[in-house]
Amino acid sequence: MKKVGVIGSFVVDLMSRSPHVPIGGETVKGSYFQLGPGGKGSNQAVCAAKAGSNVLFSTKLGKDEFASIARNFYKTLPNLDTSYVFESNQNTGCALIMVDENTSQNSIVVVPGACETYNEIDLEKLDNLLNDIDYLLLQLEINIDAVEKLILRAYQKGIKVILNPAPAQKIKTELYKCLYAITPNETEATLLTGIDVIDTQSAQNAAQHFLNLGVENAIITLGKNGVFFKNKKSQLIEKNYDIKVVDTTGAGDAFNGGLLAGLSQGMDIQKAIKYANVVSNLSVTKLGTSLAMPTKEEIEAFLSSIEHTN
Repeated sequence: MKKVGVIGSFVVDLMSRSPHVPIGGETVKGSYFQLGPGGKGSNQAVCAAKAGSNVLFSTKLGKDEFASIARNFYKTLPNLDTSYVFESNQNTGCALIMVDENTSQNSIVVVPGACETYNEIDLEKLDNLLNDIDYLLLQLEINIDAVEKLILRAYQKGIKVILNPAPAQKIKTELYKCLYAITPNETEATLLTGIDVIDTQSAQNAAQHFLNLGVENAIITLGKNGVFFKNKKSQLIEKNYDIKVVDTTGAGDAFNGGLLAGLSQGMDIQKAIKYANVVSNLSVTKLGTSLAMPTKEEIEAFLSSIEHTN
Protein backbone atom coordinates (compact mmCIF):
# COMPACT_ATOMS: atom_id res chain seq x y z
CA MET A 1 0.00 0.00 0.00
CA LYS A 2 1.27 3.47 -0.94
CA LYS A 3 1.87 6.01 1.83
CA VAL A 4 -0.33 9.10 1.62
CA GLY A 5 -0.63 12.45 3.34
CA VAL A 6 -3.26 15.15 3.65
CA ILE A 7 -2.48 18.69 4.80
CA GLY A 8 -5.47 20.96 5.24
CA SER A 9 -8.23 22.40 7.32
CA PHE A 10 -10.24 21.26 10.28
CA VAL A 11 -13.38 23.22 11.11
CA VAL A 12 -16.37 22.40 13.27
CA ASP A 13 -19.47 22.02 11.10
CA LEU A 14 -22.61 23.75 12.39
CA MET A 15 -25.22 22.27 10.07
CA SER A 16 -28.93 23.05 9.88
CA ARG A 17 -31.69 21.75 7.63
CA SER A 18 -34.72 23.79 6.60
CA PRO A 19 -37.43 23.81 3.89
CA HIS A 20 -35.30 26.24 1.89
CA VAL A 21 -32.12 28.27 2.32
CA PRO A 22 -33.05 31.78 3.49
CA ILE A 23 -32.53 34.79 1.26
CA GLY A 24 -31.18 38.08 2.59
CA GLY A 25 -33.19 39.37 5.53
CA GLU A 26 -35.30 36.20 5.79
CA THR A 27 -35.60 33.96 8.85
CA VAL A 28 -36.50 30.32 8.21
CA LYS A 29 -37.54 27.79 10.84
CA GLY A 30 -35.22 24.81 10.71
CA SER A 31 -36.02 21.14 11.22
CA TYR A 32 -32.61 19.74 12.27
CA PHE A 33 -29.24 20.80 13.68
CA GLN A 34 -25.97 18.89 13.95
CA LEU A 35 -22.55 19.91 15.27
CA GLY A 36 -19.58 17.80 14.27
CA PRO A 37 -16.11 17.52 12.74
CA GLY A 38 -15.53 19.01 9.29
CA GLY A 39 -13.16 21.01 7.12
CA LYS A 40 -12.06 19.98 3.65
CA GLY A 41 -8.64 18.68 4.68
CA SER A 42 -9.98 16.78 7.67
CA ASN A 43 -12.96 15.38 5.77
CA GLN A 44 -10.73 14.09 2.99
CA ALA A 45 -8.19 12.57 5.38
CA VAL A 46 -10.95 10.92 7.41
CA CYS A 47 -12.56 9.58 4.24
CA ALA A 48 -9.32 7.95 3.04
CA ALA A 49 -8.66 6.50 6.50
CA LYS A 50 -12.18 5.06 6.79
CA ALA A 51 -11.71 3.55 3.32
CA GLY A 52 -8.76 1.57 4.68
CA SER A 53 -5.72 3.70 3.83
CA ASN A 54 -3.02 4.73 6.29
CA VAL A 55 -3.05 8.54 6.28
CA LEU A 56 -0.59 11.06 7.69
CA PHE A 57 -2.62 14.19 8.44
CA SER A 58 -1.77 17.76 9.38
CA THR A 59 -4.05 20.61 10.39
CA LYS A 60 -3.98 23.46 12.92
CA LEU A 61 -6.35 23.79 15.85
CA GLY A 62 -6.99 26.52 18.40
CA LYS A 63 -6.81 26.21 22.18
CA ASP A 64 -10.59 26.08 22.57
CA GLU A 65 -13.47 23.67 23.01
CA PHE A 66 -13.85 23.18 19.25
CA ALA A 67 -10.31 21.72 19.17
CA SER A 68 -11.38 18.93 21.51
CA ILE A 69 -14.04 17.89 19.00
CA ALA A 70 -11.26 17.20 16.50
CA ARG A 71 -8.94 15.41 18.91
CA ASN A 72 -11.68 13.19 20.33
CA PHE A 73 -12.92 12.26 16.85
CA TYR A 74 -9.45 11.43 15.53
CA LYS A 75 -8.95 8.97 18.40
CA THR A 76 -11.69 6.82 16.85
CA LEU A 77 -9.74 6.44 13.58
CA PRO A 78 -6.79 4.05 13.94
CA ASN A 79 -5.64 4.60 10.33
CA LEU A 80 -5.25 8.35 10.83
CA ASP A 81 -1.84 9.53 12.09
CA THR A 82 -2.28 12.96 13.71
CA SER A 83 1.36 13.46 14.73
CA TYR A 84 1.42 16.62 12.61
CA VAL A 85 -1.66 18.32 14.05
CA PHE A 86 -0.37 21.68 15.28
CA GLU A 87 -1.75 24.33 17.67
CA SER A 88 -2.44 28.01 17.02
CA ASN A 89 -3.35 31.06 19.11
CA GLN A 90 -6.24 31.63 16.70
CA ASN A 91 -9.61 29.98 17.33
CA THR A 92 -10.38 26.63 15.71
CA GLY A 93 -12.18 27.12 12.41
CA CYS A 94 -15.90 26.68 11.91
CA ALA A 95 -18.35 26.31 9.03
CA LEU A 96 -21.97 27.47 8.98
CA ILE A 97 -23.86 25.06 6.71
CA MET A 98 -27.46 25.48 5.57
CA VAL A 99 -29.06 22.53 3.77
CA ASP A 100 -32.29 22.67 1.77
CA GLU A 101 -34.13 19.54 2.94
CA ASN A 102 -36.13 19.35 -0.30
CA THR A 103 -33.26 19.55 -2.80
CA SER A 104 -30.37 18.49 -0.48
CA GLN A 105 -28.34 21.40 -1.88
CA ASN A 106 -26.35 23.54 0.54
CA SER A 107 -24.85 26.96 1.22
CA ILE A 108 -21.71 27.24 3.35
CA VAL A 109 -19.73 30.00 5.07
CA VAL A 110 -16.28 28.88 6.26
CA VAL A 111 -14.26 30.76 8.90
CA PRO A 112 -10.83 29.02 8.71
CA GLY A 113 -9.39 30.45 11.93
CA ALA A 114 -6.33 28.45 13.06
CA CYS A 115 -6.11 26.71 9.69
CA GLU A 116 -4.87 29.93 8.08
CA THR A 117 -1.85 30.27 10.38
CA TYR A 118 0.62 27.79 8.85
CA ASN A 119 4.09 29.36 9.10
CA GLU A 120 7.69 28.48 8.21
CA ILE A 121 8.22 26.60 11.48
CA ASP A 122 5.20 24.41 10.67
CA LEU A 123 6.45 23.80 7.12
CA GLU A 124 9.86 22.73 8.40
CA LYS A 125 8.17 20.22 10.71
CA LEU A 126 6.14 18.95 7.75
CA ASP A 127 9.32 18.00 5.89
CA ASN A 128 9.30 14.77 7.91
CA LEU A 129 5.73 14.06 6.77
CA LEU A 130 6.71 14.70 3.15
CA ASN A 131 9.67 12.37 3.43
CA ASP A 132 7.31 9.52 4.35
CA ILE A 133 4.62 9.64 1.64
CA ASP A 134 4.06 8.86 -2.04
CA TYR A 135 0.93 11.00 -2.56
CA LEU A 136 -0.04 14.36 -1.05
CA LEU A 137 -3.58 15.77 -1.12
CA LEU A 138 -4.02 19.52 -0.59
CA GLN A 139 -6.92 21.98 -0.68
CA LEU A 140 -7.16 25.78 -0.46
CA GLU A 141 -8.76 26.15 2.98
CA ILE A 142 -5.43 26.89 4.69
CA ASN A 143 -3.34 29.98 3.91
CA ILE A 144 -2.48 30.03 0.21
CA ASP A 145 1.21 30.83 0.69
CA ALA A 146 1.64 27.63 2.70
CA VAL A 147 -0.18 25.58 0.04
CA GLU A 148 2.04 26.95 -2.72
CA LYS A 149 5.22 26.19 -0.78
CA LEU A 150 3.97 22.68 0.02
CA ILE A 151 3.19 21.98 -3.64
CA LEU A 152 6.72 22.92 -4.65
CA ARG A 153 8.43 21.09 -1.77
CA ALA A 154 6.45 17.92 -2.40
CA TYR A 155 7.08 18.03 -6.14
CA GLN A 156 10.81 18.47 -5.59
CA LYS A 157 10.76 15.34 -3.40
CA GLY A 158 9.09 13.32 -6.17
CA ILE A 159 5.69 13.15 -4.43
CA LYS A 160 2.56 12.99 -6.59
CA VAL A 161 0.57 16.08 -5.59
CA ILE A 162 -3.23 16.21 -5.86
CA LEU A 163 -4.83 19.65 -5.51
CA ASN A 164 -8.49 20.09 -4.74
CA PRO A 165 -8.72 23.84 -5.52
CA ALA A 166 -11.46 24.64 -3.04
CA PRO A 167 -12.55 27.16 -2.00
CA ALA A 168 -11.57 28.40 -5.47
CA GLN A 169 -8.52 30.67 -5.51
CA LYS A 170 -5.82 31.40 -8.05
CA ILE A 171 -2.43 29.77 -7.55
CA LYS A 172 0.85 30.65 -9.23
CA THR A 173 0.73 29.51 -12.84
CA GLU A 174 4.14 27.85 -12.64
CA LEU A 175 2.87 25.46 -9.95
CA TYR A 176 0.41 23.68 -12.23
CA LYS A 177 3.24 21.66 -13.75
CA CYS A 178 3.94 20.29 -10.26
CA LEU A 179 0.48 18.69 -9.99
CA TYR A 180 -0.18 15.02 -10.57
CA ALA A 181 -3.91 15.80 -10.53
CA ILE A 182 -6.30 18.69 -10.04
CA THR A 183 -9.90 18.07 -8.90
CA PRO A 184 -12.15 21.14 -9.18
CA ASN A 185 -15.92 21.10 -9.39
CA GLU A 186 -17.70 23.00 -12.18
CA THR A 187 -17.67 26.33 -10.33
CA GLU A 188 -14.00 26.08 -9.38
CA ALA A 189 -13.01 24.98 -12.88
CA THR A 190 -14.88 27.97 -14.32
CA LEU A 191 -13.08 30.42 -12.03
CA LEU A 192 -9.64 28.93 -12.65
CA THR A 193 -9.89 28.52 -16.43
CA GLY A 194 -12.29 31.28 -17.50
CA ILE A 195 -14.35 28.61 -19.31
CA ASP A 196 -18.00 28.37 -18.26
CA VAL A 197 -18.29 24.69 -17.34
CA ILE A 198 -21.91 23.73 -17.96
CA ASP A 199 -21.72 20.43 -19.89
CA THR A 200 -19.36 17.68 -21.03
CA GLN A 201 -17.85 19.68 -23.87
CA SER A 202 -17.05 22.68 -21.69
CA ALA A 203 -15.65 20.32 -19.04
CA GLN A 204 -13.40 18.82 -21.70
CA ASN A 205 -12.22 22.31 -22.71
CA ALA A 206 -11.49 23.24 -19.09
CA ALA A 207 -9.65 19.96 -18.55
CA GLN A 208 -7.51 20.63 -21.62
CA HIS A 209 -6.71 24.07 -20.22
CA PHE A 210 -5.27 22.44 -17.10
CA LEU A 211 -3.30 19.95 -19.20
CA ASN A 212 -1.87 22.82 -21.24
CA LEU A 213 -0.61 24.36 -17.97
CA GLY A 214 1.24 21.13 -17.17
CA VAL A 215 -1.19 19.21 -14.94
CA GLU A 216 -0.86 15.46 -15.53
CA ASN A 217 -4.49 14.51 -14.82
CA ALA A 218 -7.52 16.83 -14.90
CA ILE A 219 -10.58 15.60 -12.98
CA ILE A 220 -13.69 17.80 -12.90
CA THR A 221 -16.58 16.78 -10.66
CA LEU A 222 -19.95 17.66 -12.19
CA GLY A 223 -22.38 17.24 -9.30
CA LYS A 224 -25.36 15.12 -10.29
CA ASN A 225 -23.78 14.53 -13.71
CA GLY A 226 -20.81 12.59 -12.35
CA VAL A 227 -17.12 13.13 -13.10
CA PHE A 228 -15.11 14.10 -16.19
CA PHE A 229 -11.48 12.96 -16.50
CA LYS A 230 -8.83 13.73 -19.09
CA ASN A 231 -5.08 13.30 -19.49
CA LYS A 232 -2.82 13.15 -22.54
CA LYS A 233 -3.70 9.52 -23.25
CA SER A 234 -7.40 9.15 -22.48
CA GLN A 235 -10.60 10.60 -21.09
CA LEU A 236 -13.77 9.28 -19.49
CA ILE A 237 -17.10 10.30 -18.00
CA GLU A 238 -18.07 8.47 -14.82
CA LYS A 239 -21.80 8.68 -14.16
CA ASN A 240 -23.45 8.73 -10.73
CA TYR A 241 -25.46 5.82 -9.36
CA ASP A 242 -29.20 5.68 -8.75
CA ILE A 243 -29.25 6.39 -5.01
CA LYS A 244 -31.35 8.39 -2.59
CA VAL A 245 -29.60 11.71 -1.93
CA VAL A 246 -29.92 12.99 1.65
CA ASP A 247 -27.12 15.59 1.98
CA THR A 248 -24.57 16.65 -0.67
CA THR A 249 -22.42 18.71 1.73
CA GLY A 250 -19.42 16.37 1.86
CA ALA A 251 -19.63 14.86 -1.62
CA GLY A 252 -16.59 16.65 -3.04
CA ASP A 253 -14.49 15.79 0.00
CA ALA A 254 -15.61 12.16 -0.23
CA PHE A 255 -14.56 12.06 -3.86
CA ASN A 256 -11.10 13.42 -3.08
CA GLY A 257 -10.62 11.16 -0.08
CA GLY A 258 -11.81 8.20 -2.13
CA LEU A 259 -9.43 9.10 -4.94
CA LEU A 260 -6.51 9.18 -2.51
CA ALA A 261 -7.61 5.88 -1.00
CA GLY A 262 -7.82 4.24 -4.40
CA LEU A 263 -4.37 5.44 -5.40
CA SER A 264 -2.88 4.37 -2.06
CA GLN A 265 -4.32 0.89 -2.59
CA GLY A 266 -2.52 0.52 -5.93
CA MET A 267 -5.24 1.49 -8.40
CA ASP A 268 -4.36 3.34 -11.60
CA ILE A 269 -5.87 6.79 -12.04
CA GLN A 270 -8.97 5.66 -13.93
CA LYS A 271 -9.82 2.87 -11.48
CA ALA A 272 -9.20 5.27 -8.60
CA ILE A 273 -11.67 7.75 -10.14
CA LYS A 274 -14.34 5.04 -10.43
CA TYR A 275 -13.67 4.06 -6.82
CA ALA A 276 -13.82 7.71 -5.70
CA ASN A 277 -17.16 8.16 -7.43
CA VAL A 278 -18.58 5.21 -5.49
CA VAL A 279 -17.29 6.71 -2.23
CA SER A 280 -18.80 10.09 -3.12
CA ASN A 281 -22.16 8.56 -4.02
CA LEU A 282 -22.29 6.66 -0.74
CA SER A 283 -21.46 9.78 1.28
CA VAL A 284 -24.55 11.68 0.14
CA THR A 285 -26.86 8.99 1.50
CA LYS A 286 -26.11 10.20 5.06
CA LEU A 287 -26.24 13.52 6.90
CA GLY A 288 -23.05 15.47 7.56
CA THR A 289 -19.48 15.44 6.25
CA SER A 290 -16.82 13.45 8.13
CA LEU A 291 -19.49 11.44 9.93
CA ALA A 292 -21.06 10.52 6.57
CA MET A 293 -17.89 9.10 5.00
CA PRO A 294 -18.40 5.40 4.18
CA THR A 295 -16.31 2.64 5.73
CA LYS A 296 -14.22 0.19 3.74
CA GLU A 297 -16.86 -2.49 4.42
CA GLU A 298 -19.67 -0.26 3.09
CA ILE A 299 -17.66 0.55 -0.04
CA GLU A 300 -16.85 -3.11 -0.71
CA ALA A 301 -20.49 -4.12 -0.17
CA PHE A 302 -21.64 -1.50 -2.70
CA LEU A 303 -18.99 -2.57 -5.23
CA SER A 304 -20.08 -6.18 -4.79
CA SER A 305 -23.73 -5.24 -5.38
CA ILE A 306 -22.77 -3.42 -8.60
CA GLU A 307 -20.93 -6.48 -9.90
CA HIS A 308 -23.94 -8.70 -9.21
CA THR A 309 -26.31 -6.41 -11.12
CA ASN A 310 -24.07 -6.12 -14.20
